Amino acid sequence: MTRARDLSLAIAIVVWATLLGGIVYSHIVWFPPYLSDLPKTAALAQTIHDEHFWLAIHPPAILSLIAALALNWKLRRRRNLIAITMAIYAVAIVTTALYFVPELIAFRNSASSSIAAAEWYVRGQNWQHLSWTRGFFCYVAFIPLLLAWRREVH
Repeated sequence: MTRARDLSLAIAIVVWATLLGGIVYSHIVWFPPYLSDLPKTAALAQTIHDEHFWLAIHPPAILSLIAALALNWKLRRRRNLIAITMAIYAVAIVTTALYFVPELIAFRNSASSSIAAAEWYVRGQNWQHLSWTRGFFCYVAFIPLLLAWRREVH
């Protein structure tokens, strides 16, 4: 059982690290040019489909955390640490669904909107700042997984 516990946690850590890599890449490479000059830059969303990455990474992230939690359930320290990561991730997913994705859809459709470019700029900058904050919390959520890995399994 110890092997399965460790393997499930290792998989969750690798998947989580991949998710964090996507966050950094998106925020450094993709969002600054995309959100800098809406609605002119809205056409970029028609050529670069980063949603494919996000739709592909979230199911393994969720499943690997659930598996790690289930297999480490009897180990209170690990269970609590994995649960912290899951709680932060749940908040990130909910805020993403309620705010971040609807705004991204609006940005993509900004070329056909009557909203002024200056307002799109402000919305884009606000979105980026809030998304960096969300990303920070996702990084914070990674720490309990790493701490769980260090916990002794006796």
